[in-house]
Amino acid sequence: MTQPVRIGAVNYLNTKPLIYELDLLAPEAELILEVPSRLADHLADGDLDVALIPAIEYFRGGRYTIVPNIAIASRGPVLSVTLFSRVPWQDIRRVALDAGSRTSAALCQILLRKRYGVSPAVEALPLDRAAEEADTDAVLLIGDRAMRACLPGFAHAFDLGQEWFDWTGLPFVYAFWAVREGVELGGVEAALVECKRRGCARIGTIAHDEAPRLGLDAGFCRRYLANIIHFDLGPREQAGLHHYYMLACELGLARRGVSLEFYGHADLAQSR
Repeated sequence: MTQPVRIGAVNYLNTKPLIYELDLLAPEAELILEVPSRLADHLADGDLDVALIPAIEYFRGGRYTIVPNIAIASRGPVLSVTLFSRVPWQDIRRVALDAGSRTSAALCQILLRKRYGVSPAVEALPLDRAAEEADTDAVLLIGDRAMRACLPGFAHAFDLGQEWFDWTGLPFVYAFWAVREGVELGGVEAALVECKRRGCARIGTIAHDEAPRLGLDAGFCRRYLANIIHFDLGPREQAGLHHYYMLACELGLARRGVSLEFYGHADLAQSR
């Protein structure tokens, strides 16, 4: 009996369009929901076959290929990756980074060190710890937790998608589907492509269904999915990804010499 393809995704609002009706489109597959950092570990350990991993993990040496033209990206503000700070950027000396994050954690360090010229001490904020309990100057939150956060003790809320765009003029790519080396997706690749098509066409339905669970307004959720988050991995997104990768390499946050290689499209491999 053939083992089902094991698919890992995040249970965040911005992921829902990419797994919309996946159970109908790939009933033979198994879907596992986890936070981004754990998905990366499970894929690396061979416990998943394809996963929506943090972009930085691709550049840390895993033997993966990328499902073409599907991503979670922003072209300006992202709303769900926020650095809450008690002080301006230049005065941050200690920062706590959401333990569920890796791409955004690296982005935060890039902005601090490369854009603002500060190198604060970095520590993890455990997933089960409230941000307001942190005694650091700043706290990075991602996903639904960032959108729901209300932190009165923090005077500043820096949207890292906007910070990146203001600095570089490029989109930022947070995650994409990565396929483990040696895995044959079969019909699952087409299912993931169709999930994206259907999900993007059903943004209103997804927003209506997810808003009560998140305690957010359905109109806000719809605008977030329709206007803030982008789901393509086109040339501009790849340019942003390349720039991020080069900066991460300069800070020792990624391994040099990694290429973007696309599943089933060896001719699309791009040197990075």
